[in-house]
Amino acid sequence: MTQSPKNPLHGITLEAILTALVAQHGWDGLAQRIDIRCFKSDPSIKSSLTFLRKTPWAREKVEALYIRSQKG
Repeated sequence: MTQSPKNPLHGITLEAILTALVAQHGWDGLAQRIDIRCFKSDPSIKSSLTFLRKTPWAREKVEALYIRSQKG
């Protein structure tokens, strides 16, 4: 598995992505931007990571939001 050097997520953990998004938007802001229950109902980094690691479509949305938030 070869990572592209132009991949903006290369070397960044899912935990770091989620922590940065929570710091920037808060849980309420994340829940508004991405409609996922783990961001709405008693959210935590640990429970959200567990869900995102098992749910590829949700992880893709979180990673896309992170990339957009880094460009701005």
